[in-house]
Amino acid sequence: MKVSRTARLNGEYQKEISAIIAGKLKNRDPRLTGLISVTEADVAPDLKTANIYVSVFSASEEKKKLDFAILKENAAFIRHELSKVMRMRTVPALTFKMDESMEYGSKMDELFKKIHKDEPAEDSIAPRKTDEEE
Repeated sequence: MKVSRTARLNGEYQKEISAIIAGKLKNRDPRLTGLISVTEADVAPDLKTANIYVSVFSASEEKKKLDFAILKENAAFIRHELSKVMRMRTVPALTFKMDESMEYGSKMDELFKKIHKDEPAEDSIAPRKTDEEE
């Protein structure tokens, strides 16, 4: 199975951007305190732009928004650091987007738990009579 060049680049960009955020960016900006995960990198086929999806885990919603704003402010710094690591002619312009899938999944898990908690246990349900038994 042949893997396309952009698919390989997506994985490399995801890994390298995650390392830059965890290392150099956190050292550069001490206000950045939340846990930031790069969930996906989507590089355009022409390698000019890239959408970087991140998930931010923080103590409060305000802190989460601040961490994401800091990340967006430092997109040029991250791109510059990426150019040092990736040996390519051009490094794409980075656009950071919030990935809400983790929160959505957590919310759905809670809803499913609530539904199952409200259901009566199978032992307490009387078996139905079939047509033959009546």
